[in-house]
Amino acid sequence: MGLLFAVGATATIIGCASMSAMREMPMPGGWAMSMTWTLMPEQTWLGAAVSFLSMWMAMMVAMMLPSFTPVLLRYRQAIAVTGETHPGRLTGLMGLGYFFVWSMFGVAAFPLGAGLAAMEMALPPLARSIPIAIGGVVLMAGALQFTPWKARQLACCRAAWRGHQWPTDAGEAWQYGLRLGIRCCYCCAGPTAILFVFGVMNLRAMAAVTAIITVERLAPAGERVARAIGAAVIGVGLFLIVRATAL
Repeated sequence: MGLLFAVGATATIIGCASMSAMREMPMPGGWAMSMTWTLMPEQTWLGAAVSFLSMWMAMMVAMMLPSFTPVLLRYRQAIAVTGETHPGRLTGLMGLGYFFVWSMFGVAAFPLGAGLAAMEMALPPLARSIPIAIGGVVLMAGALQFTPWKARQLACCRAAWRGHQWPTDAGEAWQYGLRLGIRCCYCCAGPTAILFVFGVMNLRAMAAVTAIITVERLAPAGERVARAIGAAVIGVGLFLIVRATAL
């Protein structure tokens, strides 16, 4: 898993560095749009989607493994105790199910992001509103941290690595990974929204979101930590709105 994390992190850094080397597109409203959602010269939309999904999965491995590793390790240990002769195979299937959900998230995100980018380029009034919209999304992501819904999702994710009935065959392991992935997507809705509005290829945003997800999952008193994070994110959202309004 350490090697997998290193590969994912390295691929993410290289990909982000290559994207940052490309000139961003200045937009009405004083901001610049990343080229992530646009076609490169002689590139097809299918090629752009495949490129985005490859980068997305490398990024998800790097971002999610720090908080997901305890679940994988606990599952492998529990399965080995039962006498299972191939605990690594079942653990791998569970992990594949988990990351398959995140891959489907990326598949859905690309056409939405590309469509929004096209609208922003075609409609200057929409483009001018984006800085305020970014602040609004960050503000809502922070507020979401205080909701009972977020508390339920976080409690389920934090409990995933603790002792209970573990799946003991391949089909159940795959389905369990799918359920964990879906639950994780729910729990990470706020941080993922922050990542998208700041740029999915923004290394600083990725590092911040990775830290948020890992700390609220693994630190003691996770719900209090999540609310403290929410308060900080709300402050950032308000700052962005005030700055955009002033500009």
